[in-house]
Amino acid sequence: MAMKGLGKGLGALLGDIDFDDDDDLRPSDNTATEIALDKIDRNEQQPRKNFDEAAMTELVNSIRIHGIITPIILVSKNDGRYMIIAGERRWRAARRAGLKTIPAIVRNYTNEQIREISLIENIQREDLNPIETANAIKQLMDECDYTQEQVAERIGKSRTVVTNTIGLLTLPQQVIDMIATGRLSAGHAKVLISLDDPEAQILLALKGCDGKLSVRKFEELVRSYRNPKKKVAQEQSLELKDLVARMQRTFATKVTVLGNDHKGRIYIDYYNRDDLDRIAEILDNLDKHE
Repeated sequence: MAMKGLGKGLGALLGDIDFDDDDDLRPSDNTATEIALDKIDRNEQQPRKNFDEAAMTELVNSIRIHGIITPIILVSKNDGRYMIIAGERRWRAARRAGLKTIPAIVRNYTNEQIREISLIENIQREDLNPIETANAIKQLMDECDYTQEQVAERIGKSRTVVTNTIGLLTLPQQVIDMIATGRLSAGHAKVLISLDDPEAQILLALKGCDGKLSVRKFEELVRSYRNPKKKVAQEQSLELKDLVARMQRTFATKVTVLGNDHKGRIYIDYYNRDDLDRIAEILDNLDKHE
């Protein structure tokens, strides 16, 4: 039976083993040996450090009732101990369930194969958030010197999925944090990757996070930002320009107008308290002549 949901590379490395880290009640065609739990060490290079507590409790209860049918995968160490290659979650649960031994298949792997298997197993089987997945894929590329095409084949994903996933790591840290905590979905985030302005990426992410916008609406928002409607130049009449010049002479400061003869705003600048007092005095004199 072939491994399910794994890339060709990991299937070839582990062999024809039918097991899934989230399903410990499926029999395996491989002959396993009972190995003492206290002789097994975890792989310190295993990318995943945290395991969901609720899921772990469910697995412990299942193991107490059914035992472990699907073996874990180990390599033999020089000191007579073993290291986990695949199945750390079952090993942890078995210890909590009070088991003394666990069914295991002992294989011979090179250090490079061990590193690759650990990374791919992590990507495929753990409930990672998109940023954890992106970091694991990048680590696989860096440590095994793989191209995106090679990684895609290894993990059984398309090249586009790999590109979009690692592209999340190019976003500003504030956006990455939103993705990691579930405030912004990967579908929303990938729309931001093509933008060059980090401040715009953050601003748009804040507008679309926490379920405020669907992915489709968010795409429209980003599209509108990328291609804003051109504003029609507003012609200002000579009379309006003359009015601005008169105000500048009267108030002895910069006066700016935004708009045209029909609608707009006039801004009167002041640069210190004396400017403000002078403008106020002029207005007071105008009030006295009313």
